[in-house]
Amino acid sequence: MNIIEIMGNMDKLDIGITVTCIMLFMVIIGMRVAFAAAIAGFLGLVWIFSAKFGFEKGFMIAVKMAGTIPHSKVSSLALSLIPAFILIGFLAYHTGLTKALFEASKRWVGWLPGGMGVSTVFSAAGFAAVSGASLATSAVFAKIAVPEMLKLGYNKRFAAGVVAASGTLASLIPPSAILVIYAIIVEQDVGALLMAGFLPGIASALIYVGLVVGLALMNKDFGPSIKGYTWKERFESLPGTLPVFSVIAIIIICIYGGVGTPTEAGSLGVFIIFLMALYKGMKLGDLKNVLIETSKLTVMIFTIIWGVLIYVRFLGFAELPDAFSNWIVSLDHSPMITLIAILCIYAILGMFMDAIGMLLLTLPITYPAVMALNGGEFVSAADSAFGLSGPACAIWFGIIVVKMAELCLITPPIGLNCFVVASVREECSVQDVYRGTTPFFIADVLTIAVLIAIPGIVLWLPQLIGLV
Repeated sequence: MNIIEIMGNMDKLDIGITVTCIMLFMVIIGMRVAFAAAIAGFLGLVWIFSAKFGFEKGFMIAVKMAGTIPHSKVSSLALSLIPAFILIGFLAYHTGLTKALFEASKRWVGWLPGGMGVSTVFSAAGFAAVSGASLATSAVFAKIAVPEMLKLGYNKRFAAGVVAASGTLASLIPPSAILVIYAIIVEQDVGALLMAGFLPGIASALIYVGLVVGLALMNKDFGPSIKGYTWKERFESLPGTLPVFSVIAIIIICIYGGVGTPTEAGSLGVFIIFLMALYKGMKLGDLKNVLIETSKLTVMIFTIIWGVLIYVRFLGFAELPDAFSNWIVSLDHSPMITLIAILCIYAILGMFMDAIGMLLLTLPITYPAVMALNGGEFVSAADSAFGLSGPACAIWFGIIVVKMAELCLITPPIGLNCFVVASVREECSVQDVYRGTTPFFIADVLTIAVLIAIPGIVLWLPQLIGLV
């Protein structure tokens, strides 16, 4: 029996596993996730349909399906949030909002032990509330905060590490592009996920602050506090931060008050930051750069989504997600142990893949498995394994898996935030940044454990609003 006959006699599940292995191999050897997923998905569709209808007809069906998937999915209104959030971030940077946030944080909390590190965390969290982009947050504060800390005598590893770790807060604190992508892939309410990210994002920032203060208290030579600011100087720093609070207020009012949709909230956020940019004297050249950078990043993200959606459609025909879910449920372990094992797989994958690509490739398989572990899409809280209804479990798992994606941004060998900081600061090697992020890695693991143990932190706000 030759290889053609063997391929023709394989069932759908075997084809799904084989094509997935081919895709993973392409990713491992360095092919971009978008192209590896698209190629694998298309080949898988051709394989499945050829086995049923013959090669010529199967090939044409696969071509038509692969050609229509990008438009049918990316035309979703919810995806318009992604370029809106990215545009807000670039406009905020060019208006000097990052410097205003850092200055305000320095004046208000710089007196704490490790004050410059604390100021960096709070200002990065504020910028995350208008940018939604982890890499951009890390790059911006590598330029602003690291020189200030080095000038005051902070260890360069810590200075680089706190910036890289603080940049990850943009993944949870709304507006967050990753939360929008999760919502699109698993077909959940975008507004509920954005609201669910608030408290875990704030909790992560506070845990980082507690870590910095603790390190400063244990080591007296850690770095000086910043004192001497008067109350007048502190209040004078607040007007420059108003756009941040405006964007947060718009998101809460639109979603909580039912005044508008998340898409409308994103558009209003862009409008406010754009007005601020004009007020600050943004020139036409700067606006052109902002639009070009926004377009580049948007196209990159959408290309990944297009490619992965072709692969996802193939997975549906191969019935691999259902088979994986059934296998997970049949394991002789508690659902919580199985969930932790799935999260450990994410931790390993995150060492070699970027966050968006990792989530897009894995969620079509892991999400149905986790929902099956809990008892299904429509299970009640009383009958579920995790004590959560189906919709609540979908939101809870989303926040946990996005927090895992944050963790992967600071883990070697492909911790993208660490590479960004090292590329911006020549005095800090990638190894320095990784060492500096180690305490924050431990803090993130503890945060994930708390979110698993206390789902109410994730679900309280969406439940209060009535979205779950």
